[in-house]
Amino acid sequence: MAEKKKILVPGGTGAMGVYLVPELLGLGYKVDVVSLDDVTSDSSDLRYFKANFKDPAVRSELLKNNYDAIIDFMIYNTEEFRKVYRELLTGCGHYIYLSSYRVYAGDSRPTREDSPRLLDSHSVSHDIEYLASEDYSLYKARGENILRESGLSNWTAVRPAITFSKRRFQLTILEADVVVHRAKAGKKVLLPEDAMSVQATMSWAGDVAKMISRLVFNDAALREVYSVCTAEHNQWRTVAEYYRELIGLEYVTVSNEDFLSCMTPDRENVKWARWQLNYDRMLDRVMDNSKILAATGMKQSELTTVYDGLRRELSALPSDAFAADTSVRNRLMDEYIASHKI
Repeated sequence: MAEKKKILVPGGTGAMGVYLVPELLGLGYKVDVVSLDDVTSDSSDLRYFKANFKDPAVRSELLKNNYDAIIDFMIYNTEEFRKVYRELLTGCGHYIYLSSYRVYAGDSRPTREDSPRLLDSHSVSHDIEYLASEDYSLYKARGENILRESGLSNWTAVRPAITFSKRRFQLTILEADVVVHRAKAGKKVLLPEDAMSVQATMSWAGDVAKMISRLVFNDAALREVYSVCTAEHNQWRTVAEYYRELIGLEYVTVSNEDFLSCMTPDRENVKWARWQLNYDRMLDRVMDNSKILAATGMKQSELTTVYDGLRRELSALPSDAFAADTSVRNRLMDEYIASHKI
């Protein structure tokens, strides 16, 4: 009997990892997950290591296991990835790099893998500060460039769209610690008016995990980039209405500037929220996922709709999930709502 192939999943306890790991086990692989979480395995083919994969000593020791593949959920800025990419690619048979659909400029509708990226786009060339920054959309694109220029061929880059799961529930640039928390607390959420008619692509994490799991050890996927997402798209107003129906979320739309004023009290750091809003959530995200469907044999009709996925995940949440008020954004929204008597 052939020995099972071994896969390392750094950061594999997050929103996508919690669905990817069972997919990999179901395909007959042995899986090692390294993260900072305390997790117990219930399978002889699954091991969890509580450690920081960015620690060179930890990473070096783990790579001695001679993994057949690495599916990497770690977040590296440009220089971090430049320092470690060769160690990662030479330390396994197939390396899968987690990029993002946020690299796309939004100039194409629908957006395909060869559509313009923000890093290369003339449409944002006037925003010198943004293009020189380490914004998520840019360092993910730079990571792709590093792989292309590496001279190595054993890599695949995947670009998930907004991916929701039991760990994450998004609404424009807001996350569950605001969206779900405020719905449960009976508090209104502020949303940016200009974004409400923009088309958003949100995928259920279980579908994205299945896509990624079927790229592993696929020779046709080497040196390729894939948008791993649904082709469904909805206006942000529609998504907000889904949350209203499913968890009673009440929302009020305000100007983009007023919305951004509630993101952080640090006026210097508000630029990061502004860039996420302007260079992602304010761009129509209408995705063509035909390349990943063809590579995996999946069909769009088999994918979970946004409404059904949100309903499933939200209904399964423990009663105390996101009950704690942990976000400064909640305080800033409370203050804005009180001062404006909304």
